[in-house]
Amino acid sequence: MTTTTTATTPTAPDEPHAPEDTPRLAWTEYAPDVYKAMVRLDQASRKHLDPALLELVKIRASQINHCAFCLDMHSKDALAAGESVERIVQLSAWEESRHFYTEKEIAALELTEAVTVLTDGFVPDEVFAKAADHFDETELAHLVSAIAVINAWNRFGVTARLVPGHYTPGSLKH
Repeated sequence: MTTTTTATTPTAPDEPHAPEDTPRLAWTEYAPDVYKAMVRLDQASRKHLDPALLELVKIRASQINHCAFCLDMHSKDALAAGESVERIVQLSAWEESRHFYTEKEIAALELTEAVTVLTDGFVPDEVFAKAADHFDETELAHLVSAIAVINAWNRFGVTARLVPGHYTPGSLKH
């Protein structure tokens, strides 16, 4: 997911910034067939899902996985699509900020957390059932797929140590 846009490094008056890390692996260059397959999988998983809800899911999974590159990308995409700064900021504490989200979004966020943090146990039946109450089977299958895909992207981003701050919405043309 290499981009050629300018950095949007935050500025603070008279304070030097930490140096920007460099990616440790340009994995898209060395595994272009995997990258292209991931792009196709990502595109397929988006079908039947509300794009705004999808960005919330991608941001939340990326928060959990500490993927700064994906956080940068999906927060910018969400803002460009009209999402509010407040709802994006509150995602890291959505359980205490439930009133910012619809019941459907909450069900998607709960499922996102359960699928993302499988090491804590299985996806609880009540979490899956709540999601099934808000999504038809086709939507639910695509939601689970989208959650799996963002988790895979996060693993590439974190492992390759992709650098946030250079993404511009719409700059990745697949």
